[in-house]
Amino acid sequence: MTTAKVSEGGRVVIPAELRAKHGIAVGDTMQWIDDEQGLRLVSPKTALRRAQAIAALYKRPGLDEVEAFLADKREEASRE
Repeated sequence: MTTAKVSEGGRVVIPAELRAKHGIAVGDTMQWIDDEQGLRLVSPKTALRRAQAIAALYKRPGLDEVEAFLADKREEASRE
């Protein structure tokens, strides 16, 4: 566990080893998430990886979701 003190204005410094581990660079925009787990600071890269992992749970093997969607839209358009 790594700790950091809150300074004036509510500033907290993210330790260098954690910035490196999570790919956080100067100028990156971070997301604060306030949920039942507490207050979490999340990088956009981490949020994207989590969203991709959640989406992968719903992917059906052998089915190209984009192609299936486009086929449905083509079929709807042909009926109009």
